[in-house]
Amino acid sequence: MSLRARVAPAPPAVTVAEVLRVGLPDYARVHRLPSHHWRVLRAILACRTPELGGHLYQCSHCGERRFVPHSCRNRHCPTCQGANGYAWMQAQAGALLPIPYFHLVFTLPHALNPLIRQNQARCYELLFACASATLLEFGRGELQAQLGVTAVLHTWSQTLLDHYHLHCIVTGGGLREDGTWAARSPQWLFPVRALSAMFRGKFRAGLRQLYRDGRLQFHGQQQTSAPPAAFAALVDQATRPPWVVYAKRPFAGPEVVLAYLARYTHRVGITNHRLLALDQRAHTVRFAYKDYAEQSRSKALTLACAEFVRRLQLHLLPERFVKIRHYGLLANRNRRTRIAAARAAMPAQAQRPDPPAPAANAETVPEVPIGLPACCPHCHQQADWILVERLAPPPRRPDCPVPYLDSS
Repeated sequence: MSLRARVAPAPPAVTVAEVLRVGLPDYARVHRLPSHHWRVLRAILACRTPELGGHLYQCSHCGERRFVPHSCRNRHCPTCQGANGYAWMQAQAGALLPIPYFHLVFTLPHALNPLIRQNQARCYELLFACASATLLEFGRGELQAQLGVTAVLHTWSQTLLDHYHLHCIVTGGGLREDGTWAARSPQWLFPVRALSAMFRGKFRAGLRQLYRDGRLQFHGQQQTSAPPAAFAALVDQATRPPWVVYAKRPFAGPEVVLAYLARYTHRVGITNHRLLALDQRAHTVRFAYKDYAEQSRSKALTLACAEFVRRLQLHLLPERFVKIRHYGLLANRNRRTRIAAARAAMPAQAQRPDPPAPAANAETVPEVPIGLPACCPHCHQQADWILVERLAPPPRRPDCPVPYLDSS
């Protein structure tokens, strides 16, 4: 499927950038944001506006000109992530194996939310390490083989509160040391209670080690948890109840896995299309969400724009933090070699033939640049858009302390 074949969604009635323009000044007057958060929010505000410059295209038939502003390409931007997810999906297609895939979700208890909020990078790293180690150890113990795992970090709930969890897509089988393939039943991977117990034990031990090494911070109200006895009580409170690793139904096929992953890997806390209304006079925003406690019932929530900004910035990742990671069979180092070995080890009937190469004389249809219609709105013909000019962004106003908030 090409980018051209996709149907562009209708433009949203309200965008996150519009809510930021209303709520960010109110929030910034009361709260201090890290410089990294300012850079992210400014990028979202400037995305697909003349502030970032753009390209000027011309229709090859009638000469109609269209200006396409640049995207910010920030990984937190809800406007950019759809195209980024599709491009990522195309790049990952070569790693697909013709086997069942399983979806498991590793969730941290909400009792740890205040601690994680102040130690994001440390706790996110620990979450990745514990979940991946749990799965790989089960693969070695149950199958005597190396599984393939792709893990994606999500930090939000449907109402934009903090809800830290890791989505893991796991191969239904693994590669043994002798080069043979260990298949797994397409209906069942590992017992979730045993997975949950091991994951909880690893995370508990990891938290305690971080504390002993002095790598955890305690600020504000969290200072009461800094003494050894208080920290031990916090960890005990969070890890005494059973943890549950959620196992979803296996996927219908590798292609479904990839389409699903493309949506999950580049998902952000909230999309523009979930925003229902923005009241600029009352400084409130209304958005849709699903209440999973009531069988995914659709509801709507109204928040002050400043509170919306507060919740949104909870989910801005630390700088240079990698939110999509591959382990085991799918680890980036020597990945192609392992994938080729796995394909060779599978039964002949399970191996998927390579797609046929396009014919040399096949007619190629030019791609439509993102942001332009397939048909020219002036002459209504199939447009072959010609790039006329690249327009640089205008210089920032030195007297504007918060760029892009000024609407003039």
